[in-house]
Amino acid sequence: MNDSALSADELRRYARHIVLPEIGGAGQQKMKAARVLVIGAGGLGAPVLLYLAAAGVGTLGVIDDDAVSLSNLQRQVIHSTDAIGEAKVESAADALARVNPHVRVETYAMRLTAENAADLIGRHDIVVDGSDNFETRYLLADLCASHKVTLVTGAVGRFDGSLTVLQPWTENADGRPNPTYRDLFPEPPAPGTVPSCAEAGVIGALTGVIGTLQAMEVIKLITGAGEPLIGRLLLYDSLAARFETIRYRGKRVA
Repeated sequence: MNDSALSADELRRYARHIVLPEIGGAGQQKMKAARVLVIGAGGLGAPVLLYLAAAGVGTLGVIDDDAVSLSNLQRQVIHSTDAIGEAKVESAADALARVNPHVRVETYAMRLTAENAADLIGRHDIVVDGSDNFETRYLLADLCASHKVTLVTGAVGRFDGSLTVLQPWTENADGRPNPTYRDLFPEPPAPGTVPSCAEAGVIGALTGVIGTLQAMEVIKLITGAGEPLIGRLLLYDSLAARFETIRYRGKRVA
């Protein structure tokens, strides 16, 4: 039997997807067969995981070395008050099992490092960056590029957020290589120049907006629906209720 075949229960569960011509039964089967790794079960990772599980992505990997704390709950909606003190990956896995028992969740209760990242990335079709530090962002971007694994990366701070999709081994319509993360942000900022969310604050609902948009990009990438944010940076200003899209290009010569 085809592992991506949909059961009668799944056909009912995903009925609103299947009636969409852009998704259909074939697209839903692609989601069931997909393997997506989510970096972080925090503010961004929470909505990403919840919506991808609900959408029927077959295997979700989640890596996080932290435990749930009370200050997380203002934005990390995958966790509950009862989960305080529990490993975030376990709390997230419990929540996802309640959302959709058809989804397999693989948990990695550890910090992403140069030593373990390559192996983890190589097991997945798409990686979603929900991390909160520049070291992890650059490590992920470099390794995803070298392993030719699509990266959906997002960031938030105070009232503003951004996201983009990276496939630097592919070409755009002009035959130029698509940009890398370092084409967009050549070097990480100097230590101490960009305050963390703990220092500067972040409005909780903002992480929901950006994380949900990241999940939408993953669904588009898996099913082939629409145009992913490759070579485009989406910016969101929550106070002004304004979205802007900036095109950016690689600095390499094709």
